Amino acid sequence: MELPPYNLSKPSLVYRNHLISLSINCLHPTATRHDETRHQARRLALLRGRARRGEREISLPSSLSLSSSSGSRRLIRSKKEKEKEMEMLVIDHYIVGTFLASLLGVVLLYVLRRRNGDVRAKFPREDGDYFATRDASPCDSGNHDCPPENGFGAADVIIVGAGVAGAALAHTLGKVGRRVHVIERDLTEPDRIVGELLQPGGYLKLIELGLEDCVKEINAQRVLGYAMFIDGKNTRLSYPLGKFHSDVAGRSFHNGRFIQRMRGKAATLPNVRLEQGTVTSLIEENGTIKGVHYKTKAGQELEAFAPLTIVCDGCFSNLCRSLCKPKVDVPSHFVGLALENCELPFANYGHVILTDPSPILFYPISSTEVRCLVDVPGQKLPSIANGEMAKYLKSVVAPQIPPQLHDAFIAAIEKGNIRTMPNRSMPADPQPTPGALLLGDAFNMRHPITGGGMTVALSDIVILRDLLKPLHNLHDATALYRHLESFYTLRKPTASTINTLASALYKVFCASPDEARKEMRKACFDYLSLGEVFSNGPIALLSGLNPRPLSLVLNFFAVAIYGVGRLLLPVPSPKRLWIGARLILAASGIIFPIVRAEGVRQMFFPRTIPSFYRAPSSDN
Repeated sequence: MELPPYNLSKPSLVYRNHLISLSINCLHPTATRHDETRHQARRLALLRGRARRGEREISLPSSLSLSSSSGSRRLIRSKKEKEKEMEMLVIDHYIVGTFLASLLGVVLLYVLRRRNGDVRAKFPREDGDYFATRDASPCDSGNHDCPPENGFGAADVIIVGAGVAGAALAHTLGKVGRRVHVIERDLTEPDRIVGELLQPGGYLKLIELGLEDCVKEINAQRVLGYAMFIDGKNTRLSYPLGKFHSDVAGRSFHNGRFIQRMRGKAATLPNVRLEQGTVTSLIEENGTIKGVHYKTKAGQELEAFAPLTIVCDGCFSNLCRSLCKPKVDVPSHFVGLALENCELPFANYGHVILTDPSPILFYPISSTEVRCLVDVPGQKLPSIANGEMAKYLKSVVAPQIPPQLHDAFIAAIEKGNIRTMPNRSMPADPQPTPGALLLGDAFNMRHPITGGGMTVALSDIVILRDLLKPLHNLHDATALYRHLESFYTLRKPTASTINTLASALYKVFCASPDEARKEMRKACFDYLSLGEVFSNGPIALLSGLNPRPLSLVLNFFAVAIYGVGRLLLPVPSPKRLWIGARLILAASGIIFPIVRAEGVRQMFFPRTIPSFYRAPSSDN
């Protein structure tokens, strides 16, 4: 079959998109007709192939004088260059395609994770915003080694309770990368009349944990010290804050607002999960706590597992009996009132009124509210329902209130919002258990008259954080138990000092018919009224700035000796000598039983206990 003739006298242009190839058509004048026909066929096939590949060809007339050998060599070079260019083009296409596919995959993965991520329930914050908690995950039930799911996975630590201790601990452990599962029976804002005063020592611990911003935006008030009132006299005692930053002071606030701020901050961490539910029991296997049984808000019964379970569900804990030997004493109750639109005699100071039969506290909890806590000794309270409580407050307490607060006090009683709270005291007496730990009021309580509870809890969290920091594998049960056993020893000096001071001070401040106790109460007021070096030591103990057991004992007996000196001057008498001796005995009878209950060796000589030296070293 003969191919149609191809006109070589005219330049042919075939336009496409990518490459420009340049060929020069030359025919040797002596070529035979057969060769010419075969050459034209090859030429036509080449042109059609280039047209299919999208090349642009420019044919030049044969009038350009080039030898056939030169044209052939150039054509061969042109073919090789075009092949290289086509290979580079294919490689470039692969690179671009790979990049686009990877980018599309990342976007798709992100969308799927957002769509299939943990479903969160929202809880209101004080500022009107919300923080979220994850719903229950299949990893919570029955699987000890559940793989990561939705970015969370099996927990490293289960925390029972999300009060001050639980929320602060969740944020602290979550911040260092631990996966934390918090189970709290009620995630709505608490409404309590205690836990509203944070001492400067506690505020310093809050700063150390990175939670100082939790006292912001809740209308918290700065507290600079205490004012004391007795028998128409008063004195003002300031915290010794000269060595600290100007921001360091006490803080008073609504307890619920403070807790919600900490919960919200903990919930912002991706590895901290807050869930509303009630823990019913601990899961124990061969003497080791493996996790908890709990019931969700919807009533579903689940199990959650973790190598470490920390119980800090407050003073009404039903789990503490599994981990300690609770010896709870309830010496009195607080009756709480909120006084509105009144000014304290000393702004930014807590007020302690030494009345009969027991002290009354006033402190600001917002810019317009003052909390009043009336201590009522004994186990039984006057009834609120039948009006006995209102009558007691008006007839017994109101006449002893400073005049500046009297009208606001009566108005708060008339308003009727009277709250009560038992004042519990419980020395720490743990039963070290592998896989579990007690913290907060579930573990250790003291009389709230000094506001030291939150300081103890935050100090314990700092100790626990430092103990766990070098322990990367919490599944190493032996190492974990050894580290946690030292926690109970390391916390003792600070916690026992604050506990002992609270219980001792309450007994000193209560009225008594005993002459020696009366003198002790007056001596305490007069000693602190001396100010400077006389008041700085006791107030540093009270504020948590210097929680040292030896300093506590020395200052306590300094007050007692001062009381004896007042009795013997100017001229001692047998009766005064007798009262002075009884005063020393009374002081000893107050503080020594408390110290014995806390543990003399653990409190004063912790370095003699082997577990003191089990704290982790940096090379663990």
